[in-house]
Amino acid sequence: MAVQQNKVSKSRRNNRRAHDALVAANPNECPNCGELKRPHHVCAACGHYGDMEVVPMTDEIDLDEDAA
Repeated sequence: MAVQQNKVSKSRRNNRRAHDALVAANPNECPNCGELKRPHHVCAACGHYGDMEVVPMTDEIDLDEDAA
C-alpha cells in the first residue's frame, strides 16, 4: 500500500481538485421544433435528428380512458 512521504497541504490538494467540478450542459435549439436539446442527440420533443424524423412520435394516450 502506498504511503505518502510528506503531508500534502490543503492548498496543493485543492489546486489539484480545481478541475473536478461538473460543468453545466450546453443545450442547442432543435431546428425542427425549437425546443432545447442536447447536442448530437435526438430531440425528445419531436423525435427529429437534424432534418430526419428518427423516432416516430405518437399522441399521448390517456390511460384512464383505456382502462374503463
